[in-house]
Amino acid sequence: MTPSAAPAEKIAPPLPEANGDFYQVAQTLSAEDNAVRLRVREFMEREVQPIISDYWERDEFPFDLLPKFSALGIMGLPYEGYGCPGKSTTLMGFVMMEMARVDASISTFFGVHTGLSMGSIYLCGSEEQKRKWLPPMAALEKVGSFGLTEPDVGSGTAGGLTTTAKREGDSWVLNGQKKWIGNSTWGDITIIWARDVDDNQVKGFIVENKTTPGFHVDKIKHKMALRVVQNGLITMQDCRVPEANRLQHANSFKDTARVLRQTRAGVAWESVGCATGAYEHALRYAQRRKQFGKPIASFQLVQDLLFRMLGNITSTQALCLRLSQLQDQGLMRDEHASLAKGVCTVRMRETVGWARELLGANGILLDQHIGRFVADAEALYSYEGTREMNALIVGRAVSGFSAFV
Repeated sequence: MTPSAAPAEKIAPPLPEANGDFYQVAQTLSAEDNAVRLRVREFMEREVQPIISDYWERDEFPFDLLPKFSALGIMGLPYEGYGCPGKSTTLMGFVMMEMARVDASISTFFGVHTGLSMGSIYLCGSEEQKRKWLPPMAALEKVGSFGLTEPDVGSGTAGGLTTTAKREGDSWVLNGQKKWIGNSTWGDITIIWARDVDDNQVKGFIVENKTTPGFHVDKIKHKMALRVVQNGLITMQDCRVPEANRLQHANSFKDTARVLRQTRAGVAWESVGCATGAYEHALRYAQRRKQFGKPIASFQLVQDLLFRMLGNITSTQALCLRLSQLQDQGLMRDEHASLAKGVCTVRMRETVGWARELLGANGILLDQHIGRFVADAEALYSYEGTREMNALIVGRAVSGFSAFV
């Protein structure tokens, strides 16, 4: 009598991959642009993720990565000519999201250099200034920063800048301080915004950090967020800048606002990336972490947290995608960018908090990455316009009444 064969062991199907792109928004990109996005993703996962928590803990920037960043060919991504790729602002948003999905400090470095510093020159500089500065910045031979915020002036920069500029012959003399200026401790140039004492208008200046007398930068220490970004406190004492370095098409704060309008959209994308990274780490953790004899991903309350996180991410992805489409069509207004920045950062804050909740005590360990996302989210929530300021910009647009004081 032949013995019956033992029943075949049932093989469990593979678990779904952690993927924050639930509605496949990346498919809206062309094949060429999607290849750029994937190249950035691969770089961030291969080069940045294994080392970034160590740099974050040490409050240092990974300078050794700069040549590899340059090789990506994405600096000055949305600008035409001058060695820049000339891609869409939509692709710029996806790139910001992919960077922040791994580390918000790296996306902030990129946003300050490409969006704020290069953007100021591209939007407000003369043809000569663009030709001089943008090509080396696109190649990362020169690194830029952006000096607007002051120690006592944050949200009130439109009418309250205390840094002054005084014309003296072929030069300008700058006096004042700037605070929270990313890249300024080691970069090559800083775009300084100052109030002209003669006409009371805000003007922009390209200041060469390492060779300009009277320009001094102190590193801001003891930060709890974006620790990889090297923020500086800039002090200018009779800092003399040639007229050739004054942004020739920056004649009032309206010109400063043009730069901020385009970069505010980038911060919205960054916040989606930060939320996505936290969600994907939390999902992978839930799939492998066991309690009561089974993975916690099988528990109802954990699945509810995953649902909430994914809902926030998917809705803000759609919001950012439409915002960038409007920007590419030349239809984006201040209130559009403000709505996205305000809403996306609020949803990000919720999402990273739920991710930390899902991990329990392990959520505060840098080894699990989540704690870094939680801390960095606080900076994204505040910079480039607080939620309250953005709410008033939107409120003015939809109601017809200004509530600014």
